[in-house]
Amino acid sequence: MPPQRPDGPFDWIDAQRARRRRAGLVRELRPRPADSPLLDLACNDYLGLAHHPEVTAAAAEAAARWGAGSTGSRLVTGSTELHAELEAELADFCGFEAALVFSSGYTANLAAVTALTGQGALVVSDAGNHASLIDGCRLSRAEVEVVAHAEPEAVAKVLDGHRGRALAVTDSVFSVDGDAAPLARLAEACRAHGAGLLIDDAHGLGVLGAAGRGAPHAAGLAGAPDVVATATLSKALGSQGGVVLGPAKVVEHLVNTARTFIFDTGLNPAAAGAALAALRLLRREPDRAARARAVADALYRGLTDAGLSAVRPDASVVSVRAPSPEAAVRWAADCRAAGVLVGCFRPPSVPDGISRLRLTARADLTDEQVAEALAVVRRTAPVAENGRP
Repeated sequence: MPPQRPDGPFDWIDAQRARRRRAGLVRELRPRPADSPLLDLACNDYLGLAHHPEVTAAAAEAAARWGAGSTGSRLVTGSTELHAELEAELADFCGFEAALVFSSGYTANLAAVTALTGQGALVVSDAGNHASLIDGCRLSRAEVEVVAHAEPEAVAKVLDGHRGRALAVTDSVFSVDGDAAPLARLAEACRAHGAGLLIDDAHGLGVLGAAGRGAPHAAGLAGAPDVVATATLSKALGSQGGVVLGPAKVVEHLVNTARTFIFDTGLNPAAAGAALAALRLLRREPDRAARARAVADALYRGLTDAGLSAVRPDASVVSVRAPSPEAAVRWAADCRAAGVLVGCFRPPSVPDGISRLRLTARADLTDEQVAEALAVVRRTAPVAENGRP
């Protein structure tokens, strides 16, 4: 009989909870009502399509026709004609040879990183990459080198001298500050060393490129034989799910080797139907992408004109710095109390340790709503020790 431990098996959680509280890093779930009165600048519904009647009607129709769930993995019963239709249209719209739809953008990134690397390969990862790419690197069993943020020269330096398989991994638009990666220069560095380039376009699809075709398309990299892109269907397309885009042989390889494709239940039909309807709507209304960028620019100018420290947005994410984690939480709460919902990013979610409010621009925001949001954020801004906001 093994000796009994004096404490319960999960009592160690209490100490971690206490440390989080002392550091001001406690997170809470806040279920939102269907008809929230708040002006929402926290969601990722960049094109305002999540509640569009065509999109919601397509979701309902797909659920009624195909069922509430996909009923199995994509390789068993989870692939419907709707999934195939969505993949074909995503590949065509984004300019790639083929596409493969996953249950989330997270699982798409895990699949792409792990299936395209493996033991003996080298992965070069930007220090600002999303957690899903980081986790993919950890699971890949490859040698992983993390390089300085948005520095192609650092990527080239790591690749120099490596003779095996290699893959550089980057967000197209970084989710914390909203800045864009130098994709063309990254591609040059990779090609000079025979490496592939994987681009997570979660925050670029629907916002960047001609008619929102994405950052790889804008950089002239869509359809290149050495470039693979991933994206989520839960941001600009207002639905849920993820996709890997690339050469047909890459997609075929993922079907046969990617664990998050083989063993995960397929994307539910309602989400697939909604994403397909949103994509078709974007084709008809390409100005939505430009409007989202214009709103982001207006938010940035309004924040900086007030003396706040904001990062110039390259897409729809606008980041404004707070003096401390506690100040960021209080600022976000004050905005919410004043009727405006904003995101709040704190360590450990931010790699540089700087706390921020994160505002997301939406194509369906009116000029009056933008002005209202700016007035609230400026009025509730905390004052740092130097006396400035």
